[in-house]
Amino acid sequence: MLTCQVLCTSQVPMAVQDTCEESTCDTLGEAWAQLKKSLADEAEVHLKFSSKLQSEVEKPLLTFRDSFKKDMKKFDHHITDLRKQLSSRYAAVEKARKALTERQKDLEMKTQQLEIKLTNKTEEDIKKARRKSTQAGDELMRCVDLYNQAQSKWFEEMVTTTLELERLEVERVEMIRQHLCQYTQLRHETDMFNQSTVETVDQLLQKVEPAKDRELWVKEHKTGEIRPVDMDI
Repeated sequence: MLTCQVLCTSQVPMAVQDTCEESTCDTLGEAWAQLKKSLADEAEVHLKFSSKLQSEVEKPLLTFRDSFKKDMKKFDHHITDLRKQLSSRYAAVEKARKALTERQKDLEMKTQQLEIKLTNKTEEDIKKARRKSTQAGDELMRCVDLYNQAQSKWFEEMVTTTLELERLEVERVEMIRQHLCQYTQLRHETDMFNQSTVETVDQLLQKVEPAKDRELWVKEHKTGEIRPVDMDI
C-alpha cells in the first residue's frame, strides 16, 4: 500500500518576513501617491499663478495702456488745434499782405494818373484810396500780431507738451518694468514650488527598491504562506 507522508515541518515564506510598514517602505506605490499629490498641488499653484498674472500684471498693463492712449490722443488734439490755428493765422497774414499790396498799387496808379491828368479822378478819390491802403496796412499789422501770438503760444505748448511726454514716457517704462518684475517674481515662486514637488518625487523614485515591492506583492497575494515540499512513498 502506497502511503504518502507529507512533511510540513515548517512554513517557508517566499519573501523576507521582517517587513516594514507600508507607509514607510521605499516602494513605487509611495512614489506614485506622492506624484499624484504633487500634480494636484502644481495644478492649484498654476491656477493661482494664472489668477495673479491676470489681476496683478495683465489687467494693470491694459488699464495703463488705455489711459496712456487717452493722454496721447489729448495731447495730439491739443497740438493739432494749435497748429491749425497757427496755419490759419499765417494764411490771414498772407491775405492781408496781398490786400495791402493791391491797395498800394491802386493808390500809386491813381496818384500817377492825377499828376499827368489822364483821368478825371479827384483828390477825394486819392484820399479814399490812401485811406484804404492805410486800413490794409493796419489789418496786416493786426494779422501779424495775431500770428506772432499764436506762434508764441504754439512754441510754449510744444515745449510744455514735450516735457510732459518725456515724463509720461519715463512713467510708462517704469510702470511696465514694475509689472514685468511682478510677473518674473510670480513665475519664480511658482517654479520654486514646482521644483520642490519634483524633488520630493525624484527622491522617492531614487529610493524605490523593487525587492520591497515584491515583498508587498507576496504579502498581498499570499504566495509565500506555504511552500510545497518533497513527497515520500
